[in-house]
Amino acid sequence: MTQTQLAPAPAAGSPPAVRTEDTPRLLNRWQLVAVLACLLFAALTAGLQVLSWQANRAAADNTEQLVRVQNIQSTLFRADALATTAFLTGGLEPAEQRAAYDDAIETVTRQITEAAEAQPADREALAELSTAVTDYNATIAQARANNRQGFPVGAEYLRTASTGLRDTSVEGSAIPIAQALVAANAERAEDELGAQHPFLILLPGLVALALLFWVNRQLAQRFRRRINLGIAAAAITVAALTLVGFVVAAVQASGNADLRDGDYSTSFHESTARTAANDAKANESLRLISRGSGQVYEDRWDTAAGVVEDNASRQTRPLWDDYATVHQQIVDLDQKGQYDAAVQLSTTTDEDGSTAKLDAFDARSQEIISTSGAATADALRSGNTGILVLGMVTLLLGISAAGLAVWGIGLRRREYL
Repeated sequence: MTQTQLAPAPAAGSPPAVRTEDTPRLLNRWQLVAVLACLLFAALTAGLQVLSWQANRAAADNTEQLVRVQNIQSTLFRADALATTAFLTGGLEPAEQRAAYDDAIETVTRQITEAAEAQPADREALAELSTAVTDYNATIAQARANNRQGFPVGAEYLRTASTGLRDTSVEGSAIPIAQALVAANAERAEDELGAQHPFLILLPGLVALALLFWVNRQLAQRFRRRINLGIAAAAITVAALTLVGFVVAAVQASGNADLRDGDYSTSFHESTARTAANDAKANESLRLISRGSGQVYEDRWDTAAGVVEDNASRQTRPLWDDYATVHQQIVDLDQKGQYDAAVQLSTTTDEDGSTAKLDAFDARSQEIISTSGAATADALRSGNTGILVLGMVTLLLGISAAGLAVWGIGLRRREYL
C-alpha cells in the first residue's frame, strides 16, 4: 500500500478504524533526520576545529605583539635611565652613553612602526605613543643643551621629561599608553590561549549519535532488523570523529595551559621585571640629581624594586640583587654626605658600578624575553596545522556518514518495494 488509507466507518459495536502508515514517507523522514544529523555534526564540529585553529594563530600573533609592546615600554624606561645617568656627569655627556640613548629611542620608534603594522587594533594608541616619545625626546634635548652650558634649568627640563613620561594624570603620556597596550594585548593573548574547549567538541557528536540511534530504533521496530548497517556505519564514523576531535582539543588545551604557565608567563613576567628595573635605575639618578630633595625618587625606586623582585626569573634575580646591593651603597654614600662618591658609583661603567650591574640584568632579561616569547609563538603555530586538517577530514567524513545513512535506509526501501 503506497498511500495512507482510512478503513471504512465501523459498524455499531465494532472496533475503531486502524490508520495504515505510509512506509515510504516514513523512510524519507527518517532519512532526512539521519542526513541532517550527520551534516550538522560535520559542519558544527569542523567549524569548531577551524575556530580552534584560528584561535591558536591569533594567540601566536598576540603573544608576539605583547612582546613588542612590552619591549617598547621597557626600552622607554631604558632610554630614560640612560638619559638621567648621563646627566649626572655634567657638561658634555660621555659619547658612549649618548649613543646608547639614541639607539634606545631609535629602537622604540622602529618597534612602534612594527607593532602598528602587525596589529591594526593598536594603531591609534601607537600613533599617540609615537607623539609622546617625540615630545619626550625633544624635552631631553633641551635638558642636555642647558646641562652642557651649566644652566640649572637643565635639571628641571630633565625632571619634566622623566615625570611626563610616567604621568598617569596627563592625557597622552607615553608610559600609561604603553601600559594600556600591554594590558590589551595580554588579555587578547590569554583569551585566545584559553579558546580550546574539548567538551564543546563533544556536543554535536552526542546529539548526532542520539538522532542516529533513534532512527535505527524506528527502522528496527518497522522492519524487524535490530541494526541497520548504513545507520550503524554512520554512527561509528560520527563516534570516531567525535572521539578524535575531543582528544586533539584536550591535548591542545593542555598544551596551551602549559604554555600559558610556562614560556608565555616567563616572557611576560621577565618583561615586567625589566621595565621596573630600568625605572628603578632612572629614579636612582633622579634622586642624586635632586640631591637633598630626592626622597620621593627613592620611594619610587623601592616600588620598582618590589615589582622586579616579584617578577624576575631565577636567572635574573641574582643579577638584580647585585645591582640592588650597589644601589644601597650609593644611598649610604649620599646620606653620609659623600655626594661625589655616590655619583661616581652610579655613573661609572666599571664593573663595580650600578650602571654595569643594571646593564647585566637588562641584557640577560632581554635574552629570556626573546627566547620565551619566540618559543610560545612557535609552539602555537607548529602543531596548529593538524587541527585545520582534522577539521577538513571531519567535514568530508561527516558528509560520507550522511551518504552511509542514505544507503542504509535505501536497503530498507528496497525490501519494502
